[in-house]
Amino acid sequence: MADPENTINYCIQMLQAMMEDTTIPRNIRRVADETRKVLMDEKQGLGLRAATAISLIDEVSNDPNMPVHARTRIWELVSQLETVPLD
Repeated sequence: MADPENTINYCIQMLQAMMEDTTIPRNIRRVADETRKVLMDEKQGLGLRAATAISLIDEVSNDPNMPVHARTRIWELVSQLETVPLD
């Protein structure tokens, strides 16, 4: 099993890449930024950060304006975050 801290850091990098991708609609990039901030909040436990991030991303994952490549990244992101154990 991968180290949960490394998984969180990987997800932060994925979100950063999504935020910088101008082919992704602005509202989705905004959610990516909010999610990144949640994952970076060290006041919360890793499991809580991951669960909150999944919740935020899940809301936007069904956006009809989302490009296919972004949806694939979202699925990968959620898949990674689901491996983080709850505290």
